[in-house]
Order: sequence, then C-alpha cells, then structure tokens
Amino acid sequence: MARSRILVLRYGGISRRIELSTLVRLIVAAAVTALVALASLCLGKVVLSPLAVLRALFGEGDQSLVFIVEQLRLPRLLLAALVGAALSVSGLILQAIIRNPLASPDLLGITSGASAAAVFYLSSFAAVLGQRFLPLAAMLGAGLAVLTVYLLAWKQGASPLRLVLIGVGISALLAAATTFMLVFSPLSTTLSAYVWLTGSVYGANWFEVRALACWLLVLLPLLVLLSRQVMVQQLDDGLARGIGVRVEWLRAALLLVSVALAGAAIAWGGAMAFVGLIAPHIAKRLVAAGFAGQAAMSALSGATLLILADLAGRTLFLPLDLPAGIFVAVLGTPFFLYLLIRQRH
Repeated sequence: MARSRILVLRYGGISRRIELSTLVRLIVAAAVTALVALASLCLGKVVLSPLAVLRALFGEGDQSLVFIVEQLRLPRLLLAALVGAALSVSGLILQAIIRNPLASPDLLGITSGASAAAVFYLSSFAAVLGQRFLPLAAMLGAGLAVLTVYLLAWKQGASPLRLVLIGVGISALLAAATTFMLVFSPLSTTLSAYVWLTGSVYGANWFEVRALACWLLVLLPLLVLLSRQVMVQQLDDGLARGIGVRVEWLRAALLLVSVALAGAAIAWGGAMAFVGLIAPHIAKRLVAAGFAGQAAMSALSGATLLILADLAGRTLFLPLDLPAGIFVAVLGTPFFLYLLIRQRH
C-alpha cells in the first residue's frame, strides 16, 4: 500500500507533521466555503453579480449596493461562519471526550443552559437593560449548566457515561424550565425568545462579528495547546493514567474549551441545533486521523453548513426571512436518526 506523503514543519522546538492529502482536502474545503460565501453575498431580494459584489467590497459602484453588501449581508455571513465553526469544533471535542459519535453541545446541557438563561434574561431584564447583555447571560447559563453536570457526574472522576446520562437529565430539566418561563412571559418576549431558540443570525452587525471573533481568537491558543492531547481521550481511563496522562485535568480543560466555544456561538447565533453533531462527522469522513486536521475541516464544514442554511432562510421563501436554525434542523434530524440506527449494528 502506498504511503501518504508527509510534510514536516519545524520552528524552534515546535514541529508539525501534515499529510499532503489532508492539506489538499482542506484547501478544497476552504475553496468550497469561499464559493458558498460568494453565493450568499450575491443572492437575496436584490440579486447581484459576483463582479458587483467584489466592487462593493472595495466600496466602489452604487452606494446602495455597497450598503447591502457591507452592512447587511457581509456581517450576517461572517457571523454565520463563526457560529458554525465554533459549534463544530466544540462538537468534535465533545465526541472525543464522551467517546460517543452522538455527542454534541445539545447533549451535555450547553444549549439548554444557554437557552434557559437567555429566556430568563429576556423575560426579566430585557425591558430595562435591552438585549446587549443577552450574550453574556447565555454564556453564563451554558457554563453553569455544564458545571452542574460535571459536579453531579463526579465520583472519583467524571466518567464519559455519567457525563452523558446526567447531561441528558439536566438538559430535559432546563428545557422544561425554559418552556415554563415562555408560558408566563409577555407575548413580545415569547416571540423574541422563539426566534433566538430556533437559531438565527438575522440583523447581525459588525459589533457582534468582532465580539465573537475576538472571543474565538482568545480561545485559539488554548485549543492549539490542548490539540495534541485530544486523541488521548479515546483511550480507556486506566490505560491513559498508566502512560502518565492526568485524565481528569485534561478532560476538564477540554470540556472548558468546548463550553466556551459553544457558549459563545449560541450567545450570538442562538440555539442552533445539530451543527455540532453533523459537521464533525463530515470532517471525520474527509480527514481520517489527527485532531488538528479534523478540527480545521470541522470548522470549514460547520461554517459552510450554516452559511447555506442562512442563505436558504433568506431566499427560498421571499419576502419572508426564516431563521437558519430551521434548515439546520431539517437536515440534522434525519442525520441524527441515521446515526442512531447505525449505532444499533
């Protein structure tokens, strides 16, 4: 069997081995993402040619078209890409920690915790403080939910099985609490909450894009630092301890990064279901081994998926503008059922 060609990069005491086939696939995936992004900028109530979009990006041409591209479509596109990428990498980390292909931010209470906190904020504080603190509330809710799951799962360590079982229970409890709050909230709050709970990047602006981008850039060095240790989570805990790995500390650190990624994405993009489940599986099909390559492919896959979902929401039912989360769920539900059926065999 022919061996894959390896590219070795060295800088000081740091080295990285890259399979050329993986690099080629990442370049192709990035090109596909760029083409989908260009299509998203071209299509809408006002259809533009690629040349008109490129001119508008440089501030040239009709100023009304420049406004459409730079202030309406581009921030929305970038926010969708960042949200999709963050959720996807978060899901990939969780699948390594839990050792379960069905793991995603929805499973461990991250999504339900953010949702419950967001609805509580919308019903109790939004009238006074506005919605500028909604992302902070969602991130705190996601963090508190996962901390609760981790503490309840702790029994001389937090095993993947206990994390899953308790995560499912906490998610169900928080979902019930969210529904309870919606029932007793004013109609205006309920409508805002439902759009957020579905997942939408409607009305995205440059402040939100910069805020989420800065948050992800802060997390990137920590993710790179831990990337070599992710695959160790696939080992049995006893075997990992036997080779000198501090299993619980590593699992807690990876869980923290995963929660931070998903919490930030949900905070600015709403409770997007299934993105963190689908994209990692696409990445694993395209990149067989190596967390770094799989993470990069997951980010590109998640970004493309969410850009396409938002494009469908903007264009398929004009003049309506539907939340992107609807179209992700339409794709994600049969995919989830497929994974469940495959797990039975």
